[in-house]
Amino acid sequence: MSETWHDLIPENEFPEEGKLATKLSGWYVLVGKTDEGLFAVNDRCTHQAALLSGGRIRRGAVMCPLHGARFELETGRCIGGAYKDLRTFPLRVTDGMIEVAVPDTAPGIEELPVST
Repeated sequence: MSETWHDLIPENEFPEEGKLATKLSGWYVLVGKTDEGLFAVNDRCTHQAALLSGGRIRRGAVMCPLHGARFELETGRCIGGAYKDLRTFPLRVTDGMIEVAVPDTAPGIEELPVST
């Protein structure tokens, strides 16, 4: 599957609260900052399809605002629950610009949040 890199935001302008939600080529992307760095995941809980960007980030994981499922930002792995893991997206910082790569194909219904 091919993917394209997209400029997101200069690293020094990343929000203080440690998360940024955006839409890139039809994909809902949540970029979160942890002690280990910046990571990009699909902004959709795999349980109830809610936007994860409404949740808080703690100890390297984002918590679903609907029911509390937690997902590691680095790996997308669901922790403390039996839900499907999140899709992760490659992220890099080039010359101070945060870049995220998303698939060139549009997301399917199972990848889209119910609330946009």
